[in-house]
Amino acid sequence: MAGSEHLKTLLYTINNLLQQEKYKVALAVVKGFRNGAVYGAKIRAPHALVMTFLFKSGSLRDKLKAIAQATYTHSRNLAYFVFTYKGLQALQEKIQGKSLQSHSFLAACIGGWLVFGDNNHINSQINMYLLSRILFALSRLAVEKGYIPRPKRDPFPLFATLVWGIVLWLFEYHPHTLQPSLQSSMNYLYHDSNMWHDISDFLIYNKPRPGAKK
Repeated sequence: MAGSEHLKTLLYTINNLLQQEKYKVALAVVKGFRNGAVYGAKIRAPHALVMTFLFKSGSLRDKLKAIAQATYTHSRNLAYFVFTYKGLQALQEKIQGKSLQSHSFLAACIGGWLVFGDNNHINSQINMYLLSRILFALSRLAVEKGYIPRPKRDPFPLFATLVWGIVLWLFEYHPHTLQPSLQSSMNYLYHDSNMWHDISDFLIYNKPRPGAKK
């Protein structure tokens, strides 16, 4: 019974602390760290699972280790970034006494440099994912602000034409410039489909099984 009472007292104290307005900014930074870690794990784990089992060779243990490492790295980096970004935003607002658009930009720049500036495959994927989104967003913003005229026709077909034309040209003639995971996907789609020996690796398997007759 004593243990139950202590637990109730502890929970009451914590919940009371969480309701204190004076701690709200600091607690928001801490919860941002938590949300970054959880979201990073949710996003990376299924992606790493699929990509590892589709394209990577090795033992089951090696594959599971690679999945765990990728998930941990993504989760950790996103948690660190959210913590840094929200902390620097709060610091700037406290110093200047008000919130400015420049605070968000500067805090994110510093967080991006500290957390996502290391050139590895996880950070590369995240940064390129964001790049494609901000190019779309900046294009829309430029139209909204009147910096460029609103297109008379939907520009998306032209966008799709250029994207696929350029990426397949790069893949066929300059594959080393593409990210390894994209190279693996395209090899599977466009090059591996040129090779087979019998119906087993034509319809069932992508490549002949080890020990199979050729």
